[in-house]
Amino acid sequence: MDDFRAPRWLPGGHAQTIWPVLFSRRFDGPAPRFLRERWPTPDGDFVDVDWQGGDADAPLMVVFHGLEGSSSSHYSQAFAAEAARRGWRFAMPHFRGCSGEINRAPRAYHSGDHQEIAWMLGRCRASHRGAMVAVGVSLGGNALLRFAEEAGEGAASRVQAIAAVSAPLDLAAGGRAIGHGFGRQVYTRMFMRTMKKKAFVKLRQHPGLFDADAMRRARDLRDFDEIFTGPLHGFAGADDYYARSSAKAQLERIRIPALVLNARNDPFLPASALPRPGEVGAHVTLWQPEHGGHVGFANGPWPGHVRSLPRSVADWLAARL
Repeated sequence: MDDFRAPRWLPGGHAQTIWPVLFSRRFDGPAPRFLRERWPTPDGDFVDVDWQGGDADAPLMVVFHGLEGSSSSHYSQAFAAEAARRGWRFAMPHFRGCSGEINRAPRAYHSGDHQEIAWMLGRCRASHRGAMVAVGVSLGGNALLRFAEEAGEGAASRVQAIAAVSAPLDLAAGGRAIGHGFGRQVYTRMFMRTMKKKAFVKLRQHPGLFDADAMRRARDLRDFDEIFTGPLHGFAGADDYYARSSAKAQLERIRIPALVLNARNDPFLPASALPRPGEVGAHVTLWQPEHGGHVGFANGPWPGHVRSLPRSVADWLAARL
């Protein structure tokens, strides 16, 4: 995957991002089928977890989804299919509010939610006897890396190895990238449509939680993070949230095998913001292919498939077990 090349019929980072979501094949045969479990959280809320496979001695792959993602996302189904192909168990804990039912607490989720990741992995570890690895995609990838950074040596008590796919390692740079031009018209509008809707549901649950008029005026992710994400999760605002939650600056703190995969043409994070080999610790492997888009990596003849991504990542993880 480090030398991934997109098919000639799918040029450019935007096409390589959008096409896999809409058209590429995610699996062979029937779609993955999940068994849902609800976990009560320590603060009186809940998290919904989708499981596949019941062998508690087989390796378990835990996947954390991206912004507004779920177990129905194209990458989630591709990773679930790959886990089944290998005889591994699969689990996807949904971030709060992303499982199809709004959560109860005032908090939601965010890119630096390492404490939530630690709790989720701890729950998975307690219910599984075999080896365990974790994959974080986009927002989930940054949060997973932040967990490993904060946990240090202690991360090994939960997982043997981790992988972050298309993580927005520099949140400020990523926000600027999708806040202008094509990104603003397509990606920003897509995210803001669902995020603002959920925010107003939270406001009805918890009157006074944020400034409703300011939210109605919000037009991009930075506005949203300044009004909602930052203050609700203990940050002074968007800038403080981005500075304290970006994984890039602390990658040398990781003490378990960690794969960090980012395409250099990812429209969500410019190549200039990617870490260089000298900026990460000995436990971190960087894959930075020229092509792939944002969680795209479609391959094969028309209409393409996204099976190469989970297969390559799972191969890397399996070699660390």
